[in-house]
Amino acid sequence: MNIYPLIRPLLFSLDAETSHVATLKMLNLVYKSGLAGMLHPDVADSPVSVMGLEFKNPIGLAAGLDKNGDHIDALAALGFGFIEVGTVTPRPQPGNPKPRLFRLPEHQAIINRMGFNNLGIEHLLAQVSQCKYQGILGINIGKNADTPIEQAAEDYLIGLRKAYSAASYITINISSPNTKNLRQLQQGDDIKNLLSALKTEQLLLQKLHGKYVPLAVKIAPDLTDEQISYIASLLVEFAMDGVIATNTTIARDLIAEHPLSNEAGGLSGAPVKNQSTHVVKGLAAELGGKLPIIAAGGILTGADAQEKIAAGASLVQLYSGLIYRGPILISEIARYLATGA
Repeated sequence: MNIYPLIRPLLFSLDAETSHVATLKMLNLVYKSGLAGMLHPDVADSPVSVMGLEFKNPIGLAAGLDKNGDHIDALAALGFGFIEVGTVTPRPQPGNPKPRLFRLPEHQAIINRMGFNNLGIEHLLAQVSQCKYQGILGINIGKNADTPIEQAAEDYLIGLRKAYSAASYITINISSPNTKNLRQLQQGDDIKNLLSALKTEQLLLQKLHGKYVPLAVKIAPDLTDEQISYIASLLVEFAMDGVIATNTTIARDLIAEHPLSNEAGGLSGAPVKNQSTHVVKGLAAELGGKLPIIAAGGILTGADAQEKIAAGASLVQLYSGLIYRGPILISEIARYLATGA
């Protein structure tokens, strides 16, 4: 039973951030009442092995929706094959001033400049320890806004150490446009030094904890082909385990006439689809299967997800599509990937 179309007008009557908070609280209540099945059809298992992990299906929740890990069980009940929480920073921080989240329904898009607002990694880990979910859990880590970019690696190392034992995999977010200079970490010696430090620490933590937790790097859609090639070569050189393509875009060409087009922040949803797919294709060509690609960006239908898989992705992640389509999108994608219709 798909009741989301009945609820959406009410949610969209609220400002975007208020609606976001209210929706997650409502989802928790529905889950605790045992009625989560009302929100979507059953999602059939379609196991896939990626990064040495077994996913019950290839459809995941992208980071950003549940930054603090407060809603893991309720979100997992929607049928996702994996859940990614965060972005979380070493210390709590409020993020950017409000308003900082905007819907563009005409474009099935969202602009956000949240700025890694979160309650800190200790809070997230406490939430993870209390949840019942036993599936694949990714923890997405970033740096605090007041940490100088020259010291960013220390924040990522803190996040890696703290998240290691609780995570199925850890995502290194160096591509949000909403933390000053963060995207600089995708370039030149900055990315080399960061990946080298993270790989060294990962191997030390493997010995300490007796388990190997894969590392994925999340990159931007606003990269030239030369930058894609460079990043791909470093992902291989430093033996990263996966890459997530992509984060939100700073481009506005596809929404130039919209009244909100001048709002600062990252644009997600349908307008980023083609550029995200371009990055997936570029990575696939450069990587040659040496490490898997997780695709995110503009997935609003089963056909959109299939396009990402055909471009070279092994898994897909949803965010904006979930806002516009609701939980039924998960089962729709699962069915489309299985049957082509």
